[in-house]
Amino acid sequence: MDHENETLRWPTNLDRAAIVERLVEVRTLAGEAGLADLAARFADVENMPSAQIGAHVVEALTWIQEKPGCDAITAQLAMVAMNLKNLK
Repeated sequence: MDHENETLRWPTNLDRAAIVERLVEVRTLAGEAGLADLAARFADVENMPSAQIGAHVVEALTWIQEKPGCDAITAQLAMVAMNLKNLK
């Protein structure tokens, strides 16, 4: 998925499936970057309850903001965080 030109103003209407898709991408990117703890937060995200997804996104975003070189992961988490209200 190419998110290179997205801004945080778009999209703000992701549904659950799109949120999960982005978090699977976060899991993959985190694994590739050697961030096993971050990847583990989103293990089985496809079957997590909405509240658990929300908690993990906020925790992960807080943790990763201070890590250099993780811009792609940070952007995905920020996009998901803006859409947590749409989880059902």
